[in-house]
Amino acid sequence: MVKSNLTRRDFLGASAVAGAGLLLASCSPGARSEAGTPGKAADDIHVALIGYGAEGAVLMDSLIKIQGVRITAICDIWNYHRNEGQRLLKAYGFEANAYENFEDLLAKEKDLQAVVVATPDFWHAPITNACLKAGLHVYCEKMMSNTIEGARSMVETMRSTGRLLQIGHQRRSNPRYLFAKQRLLDDARLCGRVTAAQAQWNRAVSEDFGWPKKFIMPADQLARYGYKDMHQFRNWRWFKGLGGGPLSDLGAHQIDVFNWWLDMTPKSVMASGGVDYYKTHEWYDNAMVIYEYPLPLGTARAFYQVQTTTSAGGGYFEMFMGDEGTIKMSEDPSICAIYREARAPSWDALVQKGYIRAKISAAEAADVVKVDVRETAPLAEYEIPVFFNKPPHMPHLENFFNAIRGTAKLNCPGDEAFKSEYVIHKANEAIPLGHRLDLTPQEVLA
Repeated sequence: MVKSNLTRRDFLGASAVAGAGLLLASCSPGARSEAGTPGKAADDIHVALIGYGAEGAVLMDSLIKIQGVRITAICDIWNYHRNEGQRLLKAYGFEANAYENFEDLLAKEKDLQAVVVATPDFWHAPITNACLKAGLHVYCEKMMSNTIEGARSMVETMRSTGRLLQIGHQRRSNPRYLFAKQRLLDDARLCGRVTAAQAQWNRAVSEDFGWPKKFIMPADQLARYGYKDMHQFRNWRWFKGLGGGPLSDLGAHQIDVFNWWLDMTPKSVMASGGVDYYKTHEWYDNAMVIYEYPLPLGTARAFYQVQTTTSAGGGYFEMFMGDEGTIKMSEDPSICAIYREARAPSWDALVQKGYIRAKISAAEAADVVKVDVRETAPLAEYEIPVFFNKPPHMPHLENFFNAIRGTAKLNCPGDEAFKSEYVIHKANEAIPLGHRLDLTPQEVLA
């Protein structure tokens, strides 16, 4: 049985458990079922998965674990992936019809309520718009589209149809992120005055994706779906007109966290990058971006980088730094940490509430204030006592289905996601221009 409760042994008292537990309850992870034993209740939500590549497989891993959701159809243009997905669903008890193109799926599947879209970015807008117009609710992976115009059209269709559109920035439904933002950053103002933010997702060198030669798609089929060859089809993220490179593939998640946690969009962006390593790619494999956020107490700059480098590049994280503390977040709990500045007021009350847990002894913490003022004081380190053992995408999908049932609001609706996706596109634009781009609050609205 997949569980979503807090780990009681990690709290310092019953009140701490209750305080954090109330927040997690509000994050709306619904009931779960054993994987492989899907129910057949009359009120099950029938859903189709469109796109069964790497991300589609990740999403399916979560979908098959959610009670009250039945995957009744799967769609992928490549029969190798399509057949694999259909076989896997059958093994878990789902009798799903398989389709090559989404038009056939929409024409023949009459009992659908929702679709999950995990195709390459340039197909997101056409598929999402068609599904919304067909009366279906849509969960679409980020990026919303490979163009600003495509993303804007999705918001317009969402509004005109009245259907739900959730974008796959899954950190917005992650219980640890929700707890840290709502309780620590917003309520407790643990960072003090936020002065800077930083995030990264460096990755080691890897080979491009290949394919089994006996499953190569015919040239006319590839062309029909927008690809010039199998290499481009398998590695679409790196090609202009199909995806947006690593700033949209990886940076989209973390730049979205900047906007979400700071509760605003930046006033400017500047960036540097290039095709420095992979000579067969079109998009930059290295990029460094600086956003400026006009916070009420003064400008805070947020730095993001994605680099082709060593696997010892420090992991993937988002870090918010202030004059009293720092919050370092990641989907990998081992990377997360909270640091208290020596000048900050006592955090004892937050420890007693169960909001944070000290990682050093009281004696060690007391020594922090004894450091010579001419030296950098060692930081007292704390951690967030909130854990969950679900796949990272599962709470976000649960939030989507709960919103369909009317028991929750979407954590990342299309119009909210657009604000982040707009400034990500602008970072890609800023790299070849070589100068700062000013952004206005009006242009970031869909």
